[in-house]
Amino acid sequence: MSDEADHIAERKMQFLFSLRSRGVTDARVLTAMERIDRGPFVRGYFTDHAYEDMPLPIACGQTISQPSVVGLMTQALRVTGRDKVLEVGTGSGYQAAILSQLARRVYTVDRHRRLVREASEIFAALGLTNIIALTADGSFGLPEQAPFDRIIVTAAAEDPPGPLLAQLKIGGIMVVPVGQSDAVQHLIRVTRHETGYDYDELRPVRFVPLVEGLGRDG
Repeated sequence: MSDEADHIAERKMQFLFSLRSRGVTDARVLTAMERIDRGPFVRGYFTDHAYEDMPLPIACGQTISQPSVVGLMTQALRVTGRDKVLEVGTGSGYQAAILSQLARRVYTVDRHRRLVREASEIFAALGLTNIIALTADGSFGLPEQAPFDRIIVTAAAEDPPGPLLAQLKIGGIMVVPVGQSDAVQHLIRVTRHETGYDYDELRPVRFVPLVEGLGRDG
C-alpha cells in the first residue's frame, strides 16, 4: 500500500472513531458511513477537509453537514431495510447516499436544480440505484409518492411542516431541525400514531433555513 493510501486509510479510521465518540453508535449506521466515502461529495478547495467532522460549504449557498450530525440524524430515524424514505434537502447528496445503504428506496428533493444534478452524477458513479433525486419545493414534500415510512429534513423549519407530517405513515418517523434560522435550533424526532404525533427533542443543531419555492437555477 502506498504512503498516500496509508494516509487515507488512517484518516478514515479516525473519521469513524470521531463518529463513535460523538454518539453515533448504531452498527448499521456506522457500516453505511464506512461504505460511503464523503470525499466525492466535497469539491474544490475543501476536499482536504472531507474526513473532518465539520460542515463545509457547497454550491448554491448551501452546506454539507458535519458527519457526526449526519450520523446522529440517521440513527434517530431508525431506518429499516423495508422503508421508503423522503429526504428534503439533497444538498451534496451525502445524506441520501448514507440512507441508500439502509432503506429500500430513497426519494430526495432539493429546490436547486444544480445540486440535484451534481448529486445524481455521484449516485450514478457510485452505483446507488435506489435513490431518486428530484428538483422540487421540499416544504410540500412529495405527495405523489406518499406516504413515507421515514422523512428526514436537512434544513430548519420554524415548526415541523404540515404537508410533511401528513405524508408520514402511521408508525412512521420524521427527523427535522426546528427553530428560527438565526437562533438555536433543536433536532426533533416526530413519531406518527393513530391518534396524533409524539415529539422528542434530541439535541441542539444549526442548519440553513427551509425555504419555499425553487432556487434561481431551479
